[in-house]
Amino acid sequence: MHIIFDNDGVLVDSEPVINAAAIQGLKEYGVTAQPEDFLPFVGAGEDRYIGGVAEKYGLTYQPEMKERVQEIYYDLIGDTLKPHKGAVELLETVSGFPGKVALASSSDHEKIRASLRAAGIPADVFDLIVSGEEVPSKKPSPDIYIETARRIGADPADCVVIEDAVNGVQAAKSAGMTCVAVTTSFKEDDLYKAGADYIIRTLPDMLKLDIL
Repeated sequence: MHIIFDNDGVLVDSEPVINAAAIQGLKEYGVTAQPEDFLPFVGAGEDRYIGGVAEKYGLTYQPEMKERVQEIYYDLIGDTLKPHKGAVELLETVSGFPGKVALASSSDHEKIRASLRAAGIPADVFDLIVSGEEVPSKKPSPDIYIETARRIGADPADCVVIEDAVNGVQAAKSAGMTCVAVTTSFKEDDLYKAGADYIIRTLPDMLKLDIL
């Protein structure tokens, strides 16, 4: 089996930081957003994450909004960003398995690298990193997972995806992959309804599943 990790909310405990940065950034454009406003757009990439909330409050999305939010995010992560419990250890373990280990995130490549670096996760543990910039449509579209499988030379049926978001689970299942969802961002019921095959509470629980 090949293993494909999402990043934000799975490996890196970045969702609260992204949320805080987006609220602060949108406030500069006159939007007083609430944390829960962003939930429908978690995992769908920064354009949709920020743009969806801006539009909810009647504001037309502009790319400069994402640029501003990312500036704030980069300022925040140096002091606050941590890996999720067991992330580094799990990556070290699965890197010794026969299959490939990849990362597929709807975020921009620069943000992925910055988040990994701030959380102390070495990028070279992955055989491949694919960003949302490299595919036509972001999650819940399956594009990023289909492209990742293609580039590692794998049949989607032989891939296990680790996700935390409803949009990501839907993307993985639409790509024809097994999906393990970790309950760091959404409730079990929401993840099961999205199509998750397995639910875990922490990343080390992944090794208890007889699927790798």
